[in-house]
Amino acid sequence: MKIKSMTATFGRLEKARLEPGPGLTLIHAPNEGGKSTWAAFWRTMLYGIDTRDRDKKGYLADKNRYQPWSGAPMEGEITLEYEGRDITIRRGPRGNSPFGFFSAVYTGTQEPVPGLTASNCGELLTGVGAEVFSRSAFLGDGNLSLTTAPELERRIAALVSSGEEDVSFSQAMGRLKEWKNRRQVNKSVGEIPKLEGELSQVREALEQLEDISAQVTRLEGEQAALAREREELSRQMEAHRAAVRQKLDLRYAQAEEEYQAARTQLSNLEAEWAARPLPHREELKKAQGELQYLKVLEEEIKQGSAALEESKQSAALAQEAAKDERFTGLSGEEAVTKAGEDAAAYHAAIKRAAGLRKRFFLFHATFISVSAYFLFSSWYTFRQTNLILPILAVYALLTCLSFLCLRSSSKIRKQAGELLAQYGVQTPEELTAQALSYRDLCQAAGKAVHEVEVIQNAVAERETKLEATQQQLLDFVHQFAPEASDMFGCSAALSRALNVDHDLALARDRTEERRRRLDDLTAQGAGRGEDPGVQLPVPEAGTEETAQALARTAQQLEQVTAQLNQAQGTLQAMGDPAALSAQAEELEGRLERRRLEFDALAAAMDALTQANSQLQERFSPELNRLTGQYMARLTREKYPAVSLTRELEGFVREGDGVLPRSALYLSRGTADQLYLALRLAVCRLCLPEKPPILLDDALTSFDDSRLEGALELLWELSGEQQLLLFSCQKREGEVLADMPGVKKIELL
Repeated sequence: MKIKSMTATFGRLEKARLEPGPGLTLIHAPNEGGKSTWAAFWRTMLYGIDTRDRDKKGYLADKNRYQPWSGAPMEGEITLEYEGRDITIRRGPRGNSPFGFFSAVYTGTQEPVPGLTASNCGELLTGVGAEVFSRSAFLGDGNLSLTTAPELERRIAALVSSGEEDVSFSQAMGRLKEWKNRRQVNKSVGEIPKLEGELSQVREALEQLEDISAQVTRLEGEQAALAREREELSRQMEAHRAAVRQKLDLRYAQAEEEYQAARTQLSNLEAEWAARPLPHREELKKAQGELQYLKVLEEEIKQGSAALEESKQSAALAQEAAKDERFTGLSGEEAVTKAGEDAAAYHAAIKRAAGLRKRFFLFHATFISVSAYFLFSSWYTFRQTNLILPILAVYALLTCLSFLCLRSSSKIRKQAGELLAQYGVQTPEELTAQALSYRDLCQAAGKAVHEVEVIQNAVAERETKLEATQQQLLDFVHQFAPEASDMFGCSAALSRALNVDHDLALARDRTEERRRRLDDLTAQGAGRGEDPGVQLPVPEAGTEETAQALARTAQQLEQVTAQLNQAQGTLQAMGDPAALSAQAEELEGRLERRRLEFDALAAAMDALTQANSQLQERFSPELNRLTGQYMARLTREKYPAVSLTRELEGFVREGDGVLPRSALYLSRGTADQLYLALRLAVCRLCLPEKPPILLDDALTSFDDSRLEGALELLWELSGEQQLLLFSCQKREGEVLADMPGVKKIELL
């Protein structure tokens, strides 16, 4: 199979086209020139895109990484020479799936290639799956190291002997490990731990059944004992209640006797005083309180009379102090108002006089200015203009006006001074202060007069109230003591009536108290019971102690009953013990079988490991031989021998060396040369269809000498198999300049 052309809208490629030659094609481009994109496009056209792949941290899925930069749909076309005919493979979008569309036809026709589908395209054309292809003919990520895969392992293992091995060591070991893990992965996962857990649960259930059965028996015994104890305590409580009822009956009988005695006494008192009806006790106490209130009124009248005399004297003094000849006939507010008006008139006169005085100085200044002008001006000039007389007239007028203003100002000031003089003050402020002082004195005199009136009214009111109260008391007392004629007689009558009423009230209160006590005992269940002389038996423990013991026993009985019900329910829910025993035996048998299987699988894995170790000693001599030949070419015969483990870990030996050296000890360039030799050998031995080999910057770590050897080897191999060598360096072009059949392409 050979590539004739590739057309791609893929990543940064926009309808780009690439036509490699039939042999070795050197494709040069700088970094970010599209080399890796062309390599990924070739692999994707063969094996498609995994649409299930998702972006991760530091990683982009191919379906997102290679979306065309232009926003166009991802699509491509490849023309191949396959089995003597040219075929054209196309992939493009289908719905939301990139590269979901696929077609493979013979070039120039619409005739489909039989059996070639989107899923098997890569494997059918290259002869291997994607894993082997990525580890052999596709060196497209710049990483030449090689890891094994089941399919690649089978193909290499087939080189050992017959070439008919269908299952690799790793697959067989993986299958055995999977079977073993099903039995037991660790102590907690697998069929064996699961069976052990189930068996442990069944055994625990059996043990729990035995424990619960014993618990049920114990709880039934406790329940019966507590029931008997509760019954005995109930009898003791009933005995306590009977004794309490007997005591209540005794108290009831005594209370009934006392009640009847109190009723008899009350009846006697009521009959005794029926002939002399008295007011209610509250009315008598109120009348006595009014009598006491008379004393308070008398004291208040006495104090009020003294205060009235004192207030009258103060009022006379205040009225005398409020007299002022300057404000005769005026009230305080009227005096303040008149003083304010006169002060305002004074200020207005002074302001007017000041204005006239200013005019005097203005006219005088004007006169002086004109006079000065005449003194210093040319007499000849004025004489020629004939203005002398009018100007002199103006001078005279100004002089008269100025002296007239001065005279008016003096007159107004004199009148203003006379306005203040009638009050005997020099300034308006003094006048205002006198008016305010006069107003304060007038207010004080008015207040004193008002206070006299208030005290006089209060004394008169109390005197009136005193007379009315005395008359009311006499009228009230005359109802039951007509002989009382004054307040002393009223006081004596009230005291006598209250004492009589007090005895009657005490009898009523005593009777009511006895009745309430009798009702309380009746409410407590007391009554005329059996003969109180019979002594009832009383338990040794007290009532409170017995009640606490009964409550405690009842609570314990309730708890034990609940525990017993719960244990019986659990016992029923756990099922038949015989069934659990049978289940335990069945689980033990299954567990024994799984343990035997586990041991057998472990032995099989050990045997397979030993066999694999033996096979590794003779692992694919053909691959080791061919890899060694290529390694000798690449390193200029420094490392002519190569040996590989089944995991494709490489060891090299120098020409005169004895011990092989692991690739881990080699420089990066030498390690890359080892794995390039291994990949080329795998392509030669394991890829029968000989697909094109693609190398993307695979030789960048080679020095000039080994680069030349590598290019010579690749040129020789290109005679049998198409090679596409992508490079960002100029060295490859310089080495291949003289080699025939090499096609060079520059990507812009």
